[in-house]
Amino acid sequence: MADRRSSSAGAASPRRPAEHAWLVTGPLALVAVVFCTAIGLVTPHPFGLHPFGSWRLAGVLLTVMVVAGLPMLNFVIGRQSFGVRLTEIPLVLAFYFLPPLMVVLAYTLATLITHLRYRFGFAKLAFNVANASAAASFAALVLLALPPIRGVGPGTWGVLFASVSTFTLATLVGVAGVITVMHGWQAGAGVLRNQVPPLLTQTINVVVGLVVLIALKTTWWSAVLIAVLAGAAAMVYRSYAQFFRQHRTLGGMYGLTKAMTAEGQSGNLVDVLLGRIRALMQAEYATLWLPAQGRHPEVMLTARVDNSGLLDVAPTPEVIREETRRQQRSLALGVRLGGDEKLRASLRTTGVKDVIAVPLRSGQAVIGTLEVANRLSDVGHFTASDIPIFETVAAHAAVALENSRLVDRLRHDAYHDALTKLPNRRRITGALDEAVKIRAPGEVVAVLLFDVDGLRQVNESLGHAAGDKVLVEVAERLRACAPSSALVGRAGGDEFLVTLRLENAEVALELAAQLRDQIRDEMVFDALTLDVDTAVGVAVHPDHGSDAASLLQRVDLAATAAKSVPGSVQLFNPALESRSLRRLGLAGDLRRALDEGELGVYFQPKVTLRDRRLIGVECLARWEHPTHGTVSPEDFVAVAEHTGQLGRLTEVVLREGLRRSRDWSHTGQPLAVAVNLAARTLTDQHFPDRVRELLTEYGVPPQRLTFEIRESGVLDGTDRPIPTLRRLRDLGVRLSVDDFGTGDSSLAHLRRLPVHEVKVDRSFVQGMATDPGDLAIVNAVVTLSQQFGLAVVAEGVESELTLELLQDIGCEIGQGFLFSRPLPYERLEAWFGAQVDPETISAGESPRLRVVP
Repeated sequence: MADRRSSSAGAASPRRPAEHAWLVTGPLALVAVVFCTAIGLVTPHPFGLHPFGSWRLAGVLLTVMVVAGLPMLNFVIGRQSFGVRLTEIPLVLAFYFLPPLMVVLAYTLATLITHLRYRFGFAKLAFNVANASAAASFAALVLLALPPIRGVGPGTWGVLFASVSTFTLATLVGVAGVITVMHGWQAGAGVLRNQVPPLLTQTINVVVGLVVLIALKTTWWSAVLIAVLAGAAAMVYRSYAQFFRQHRTLGGMYGLTKAMTAEGQSGNLVDVLLGRIRALMQAEYATLWLPAQGRHPEVMLTARVDNSGLLDVAPTPEVIREETRRQQRSLALGVRLGGDEKLRASLRTTGVKDVIAVPLRSGQAVIGTLEVANRLSDVGHFTASDIPIFETVAAHAAVALENSRLVDRLRHDAYHDALTKLPNRRRITGALDEAVKIRAPGEVVAVLLFDVDGLRQVNESLGHAAGDKVLVEVAERLRACAPSSALVGRAGGDEFLVTLRLENAEVALELAAQLRDQIRDEMVFDALTLDVDTAVGVAVHPDHGSDAASLLQRVDLAATAAKSVPGSVQLFNPALESRSLRRLGLAGDLRRALDEGELGVYFQPKVTLRDRRLIGVECLARWEHPTHGTVSPEDFVAVAEHTGQLGRLTEVVLREGLRRSRDWSHTGQPLAVAVNLAARTLTDQHFPDRVRELLTEYGVPPQRLTFEIRESGVLDGTDRPIPTLRRLRDLGVRLSVDDFGTGDSSLAHLRRLPVHEVKVDRSFVQGMATDPGDLAIVNAVVTLSQQFGLAVVAEGVESELTLELLQDIGCEIGQGFLFSRPLPYERLEAWFGAQVDPETISAGESPRLRVVP
């Protein structure tokens, strides 16, 4: 027969306690007593006409029943174990040779002996004995109800088959009943659904029993042959059982390896791994433990036979895992495994009957443990032969886990910045796309781009290690200050991104300003204190873009615009994009304009403020585009700088200025010319040599040429421009710091630079008449510059009041619309004729302006 036993040791708590089994055991025992009484009443000789002979035969059949009750093959399905037994064979013989009541007594006693061997609990032992007694007594009543047995013909076959089948079905009903009481009707129905293979096996056993009966009736000597055949069959069964286990193990190993390969790069590896390991080892629990390591947190996950998901607890004590890790070897504890007595004592307190724990290795290091607990079924236990199998499984698992961690690390590195550990642009882009999809009505998805000012100067002055420290500090401050719902990332270089959902663009601007203020505090590195500021661009969905790519492009434009006003926060507007697109379209046109000489040079006079003498002009490039009209110098200079045409543009202006300086002859004295230089030009080591060649070519004395460099270019916090400046100074060329006052530098920095002149930015000059602060700034610049021996030029002189104020504070030179706008050469000649006093020309002096309009 196929006997079905449910596992209880260490299992999850049943729906009802074990005592509820008595609800079935009690009625079964009562049924057995009633049926046995009925058998005794209806049978004249319940124990046979010759009791002594019947008892001897009963003893022999009892022994056969006990042996047949031992499982020849075991199968585990879910939490249940199925053992294939041969009990139907001795039952066929018992029902033929023994009185019915003696059959019931013999089978009941055989069941008791068999189950005492397995050390079942009293409740389960009582149920199995009561169920066997009730089923045997019911089958005996069926036997008595059928026609009497005569011979071993087909009629006898039918009677015996019906009786034994009744016994089998009655046993099945009893098992289904107790499982229904203990676990619910679904479990009981499952027992009935799974009985087709066992019933087929029991039918075969009955047929074998009938064949044995025929042989014994023919001659008792056939018992010898039957015994030999039974021994051989037992050996074959054992061999097949071993082969079956090996085949199942190899199949399980193959399936495990295949599953680990398939799931190695997904997030389901641990689920698949533990589930398959638990099934392969026929265990109730399989537990993976990985201690915290680096950025990986501690992992404690358990697969249980009746749970589809994983548990975050383990049934075994923590000391077992710790000892396995400490000793770096496998630990096996259980009835058939032995093991340390103290560890076995700790195991008994948890209700776990046996466990195998194996260390997981990565090279020589132990990265965790893998363990299985509770071999399924009440009679099953782990044995020493299971240890090498499990160690092999653990070795495969360790490799799979290491590969999974490597893939996870690579995936993490692909989406995170290595320096700051923040999400990178790729991760931000993905998050932005998701945020755009799930945006709720009435809110915006805001993108804030923080561009760190002065990082290049930090790298060049203090080294890249200091620059990295600045970036890490900015990242930590942004992460600490940003709302918890925000995603903070590094876009690359000195740019950081913050994205989150907010009420509107105004709230985004307020948040950007708050974050900028909170991260701009002083940064102290060892004995060095740095002031780090940021320019912030802001863009929001849906106003400024429908996807991540457009939002990131436009927030970058906004941040670029914010750089022009130090420390500002700029919200994107369409004008920024149109300007950027226009600049992009101008790149090819600028190259053609330089090739064909379409760029013009205008000249703005520079005048001494005290006596209004004309002392020179500033050369300014102008471009009249055939399609776009007048292109602002800021646009085409930026295009030239980004397309590598800055050198050509500078040379065009320089050549025209030197040519006009040579050709201008007012009383035989050529005028001085000033040419603007971009900061990038100062990094060109060949530029001073080119200037020398041009001065020689046009025959202009070097002191007649002035180069004007913006404050941000000459005072960038590094010594990089100084070598070029010194070489230009050594040529005799004059050097001027343009737009002074708009940056963060101080006049004290000028002392170490080889410059001759300072030009006060027009924003301060134009505000002198109305803002006392601007007047004080200009006064300070003029006073300190004169103390350093530097000339001072005021830009943006546009009113007589401004002129008088500049004269009062001692400013020497000025230029602005009060004197003249930038003019082309032809108009400048006419302006000379109208504005220059002829008496100064005849006297051989520097041209003096006659009237200032």
